Amino acid sequence: MGMGCMSKWGGPVNPYYVLGGFIPEGEKFPQKPEYYKSQAIVMQIIIDNFDPKSEKEEDVKGLERAMAWEEKFVEFMKNWIENEMPKEYMDVAFTSERSVEDELDRETYGDVATIAVSYIIMFIYITLSLGQYGKFSLAGFMIESKITLGLFGVMIVLLSVFASIGIFAVLGVPATLIIFEIIPFLVLAVGVDNIFILVQTYQRDKKRPTETDEEQVGRVVGQVAPSMLLSSVTESTCFFLGALSGMPAVRAFALYAGMALLIDFLMQVTCFVALMSLDMQRQKNNKFDILCCIQGSKKDTEPAEGVLYRVFEHLYAPLLLSKWVRPAIMLLFFGAACSSIAVVPRIGIGLDQELSMPEDSFVLKFFIYMKEYLSVGPPVYFVVNNTAGHLDLADESDQNLLCLGLSGCQENSLAGQVNSWRSVPDESFIATAPMNWVDDYISWIRSPQTKDLHCCRYYKNTTLFCPYEEPTENCDNCMASDFYGNDTARPNLEEFSETINWFLKQNPGEFCSKAGHGAFADAVKLNQLPSETNTERLNTSFKYAVASSNMMAFHTILRTSEDYYTALRRARELTDSITETINANRTEDEKVNVFPYSIFYVFYEQYLTMWADTLKSVGISLATIFVVTFLLMGMDLLSASIILLLIILILVNLGALMYWWNITLNAVSLVNLVMAVGISVEFCSHITRYFATHSHLDRIENARNAVTKMGSSVLSGITLTKFGGILVLAFAKSKIFTVFYFRMYLGIVLIGAAHGLIFLPVLLSYVGPQREGKPKERA
Repeated sequence: MGMGCMSKWGGPVNPYYVLGGFIPEGEKFPQKPEYYKSQAIVMQIIIDNFDPKSEKEEDVKGLERAMAWEEKFVEFMKNWIENEMPKEYMDVAFTSERSVEDELDRETYGDVATIAVSYIIMFIYITLSLGQYGKFSLAGFMIESKITLGLFGVMIVLLSVFASIGIFAVLGVPATLIIFEIIPFLVLAVGVDNIFILVQTYQRDKKRPTETDEEQVGRVVGQVAPSMLLSSVTESTCFFLGALSGMPAVRAFALYAGMALLIDFLMQVTCFVALMSLDMQRQKNNKFDILCCIQGSKKDTEPAEGVLYRVFEHLYAPLLLSKWVRPAIMLLFFGAACSSIAVVPRIGIGLDQELSMPEDSFVLKFFIYMKEYLSVGPPVYFVVNNTAGHLDLADESDQNLLCLGLSGCQENSLAGQVNSWRSVPDESFIATAPMNWVDDYISWIRSPQTKDLHCCRYYKNTTLFCPYEEPTENCDNCMASDFYGNDTARPNLEEFSETINWFLKQNPGEFCSKAGHGAFADAVKLNQLPSETNTERLNTSFKYAVASSNMMAFHTILRTSEDYYTALRRARELTDSITETINANRTEDEKVNVFPYSIFYVFYEQYLTMWADTLKSVGISLATIFVVTFLLMGMDLLSASIILLLIILILVNLGALMYWWNITLNAVSLVNLVMAVGISVEFCSHITRYFATHSHLDRIENARNAVTKMGSSVLSGITLTKFGGILVLAFAKSKIFTVFYFRMYLGIVLIGAAHGLIFLPVLLSYVGPQREGKPKERA
């Protein structure tokens, strides 16, 4: 066919770079690959790239051109696949460097409608369920409803979020997509719970004979505000200290959330209390909600307890705290906790790239095809950081620390260790030997000039490089004649410094396959040595020394997040061993650093410390909650310990749900866990504080009152509000939303409600705080 096996840059292309589908399913790369069975081929188009952070005009315009080219490329490929591709016998998957970011943007805006529907459902529920409806008549509904008050409550929540974003925008704290997706959910959960408790406590309160309307509102706020203060300050402090996390996404979320919750509390105890007082005046005067100019008659209103309150008072609380149910609840929840503890350490870590793409994305198709047909993993570069010049690579002994196939190379040299590790690819995740510039350079300089071999040559009577197209009669060998044929010969310092630059500049081809420009031009960084003479006039070459360099190998096929971060861990273990070998017998000031680099490392490095980061972030949050609740509940150690125990049990059960529902641990789920700590306070702090302030009563009676008065508000507030909105997220197009938001949010609400409304009252009936005497006013 007249086709060569060399690429356009003159070097060979290994078949596993471009062919795929020849590896039997479930097996590693075979010893004798059957390339003729290949089912796929990979093609790459390389275009010039530019630093996106550069302010140079040429870089800015160059990047714009590259981005525009990729945009047109994507348009062309979509059109070709749709209209011109012969679908009966082939299929094509493609991507570009900008495509992932473009698809993430499309995914974000694509689910805006789903998120909007979720919040609309929550808003409608809030505005309708705050009312206390007695008669089933339109006039009665309009008088007793709290639509306007509910809308203002929701507006306060949104204003607190916007205020937090504005404050930290001024301070220069960057916002992330997670902030806009999660913080409104969090603040709405906390804010709505406080609104329901405040409004429903007022609705159930009986006005004293000599009390004005304003005094009644003040007395009710005096009863409820300490509980609101306890939950809000606890959560805000928890999030502010959570900003100590080393993960940028968690740190930014914690700062924004802490400020939003603090502002929301301040606006609730000021603006919302004033609005509630005005709304109660409206209802007392029998004026319609929204249409406040229209007045009904007193016969249209008949205040009545809500259905949930009556269910809790007459059915739920007596059944929950009955003689045989209480021990069964304790056994059930502690059994669930023990089983959860057993599976929590087995939670997967990482975020598979397929989850980040919409289901209809062309990039998702590319990821699937690469996982199915890929024959080799991504390249890995072993970088020798020699910027200080402690390694003299013109010296044979230092070359022996890097080389592989030359006489004198150390067995545990850089290339030697990489080559040894690739013999156990299942453990090392290294698939190939390194591309070794030292070996190729020595082979290049040892190649004497012949009719068909034009490698290292000088123009006659000079040390200026003679290119391979120059006829042999005009050129001489770089080295003396006795150098050739000697397998142990190496260039001396001067010869190395004069020839290394030409090795890296010469293109490989039919006259010299060992030339290094194609494979090593970007792998070896040279520093020009100072020269005291005019080299061009003396017909001599500039001299160079090697600063930093790298050698490229390939990872094995990496398909899952675990494969990727394990490959990174193994590569670091390998370079630690290489660094130790190179630095043997060197002083501290002369040590050289060797490290691995691959393009995916920046994304998967976080998973190496994910458990440590998770335990640190959650631990700080739990410690903060314990200290703040202990102080705000009047040094009540028992109540603070009960709240802490409940939150820990909620987190443990949430961890088990993550394991069984295939939710991996990553930055998104870690932020959700930190948020879960804050929301869990809402499920248990109000009931616990009510129990503690009435601790003179019998424990069972006190627990019954607490779950009736506070539990019904918690259920109608945070639980049902969130539940309706969360169900909508199940229909999101994005897998990230369905996995990390729908599943985790549903788990947070259901597990939190179960512990707060079922387990907590029973636990308090056994070990809750109990004191002699009359109840204390703790306003």
